[in-house]
Amino acid sequence: MNYLAHSFLSFTDQQIVGQFLEDFIRNRDRFSFPKEIQDGITLHRAIDTFTDSHPAIHEAKKIFSPLVRLYSGAFVDVSMDYFLANDLVINSLQGWKEHSLKVYRVLNENKEWLPENFKRMLVKMESDDWLYNYRKDWGIKFSMQNVLNKAKYLDKDIPVIEAFLKNKPILQQCYDDFFPDLLAHTKGVNSLLQLEA
Repeated sequence: MNYLAHSFLSFTDQQIVGQFLEDFIRNRDRFSFPKEIQDGITLHRAIDTFTDSHPAIHEAKKIFSPLVRLYSGAFVDVSMDYFLANDLVINSLQGWKEHSLKVYRVLNENKEWLPENFKRMLVKMESDDWLYNYRKDWGIKFSMQNVLNKAKYLDKDIPVIEAFLKNKPILQQCYDDFFPDLLAHTKGVNSLLQLEA
């Protein structure tokens, strides 16, 4: 899953920080953070492991793998954020906007824990309101292009957004089959973390 899902599947402000940190730190550094931030790192890893093994995600990857092969998971992650951002059963439009603003506030309040490259990204994330704008086609196009730009071995003009738009109903079904399971799994992981507190 991508930034919106990881932030949404957090149960405390400090877990939000940990969820974002996971992709920016070395494994051995995780124990240098407070327990609740470590819990967010643990949740992030649990989410990724569960996601990678889910049958619906395997189906979704088939849409992108002919174009990007081993990078298909990254584009599925971005796609799932689009459907989550448009899931008005889980949250209202106003609720998603408030969630986005809360995440930016929490991250800015915890800059002491953030590496410099993340701080630079946070400025762009907040100014362009990435989290809220995942719900729009242009927002997801921007995110997918970012993945292409960062990938060393992919051509920057691969038509991944066209594949996304063409296969939107299939990807929507994959999201519908997957996200309730992920939500239940994440709640279970968080319950275990609270028992360890």
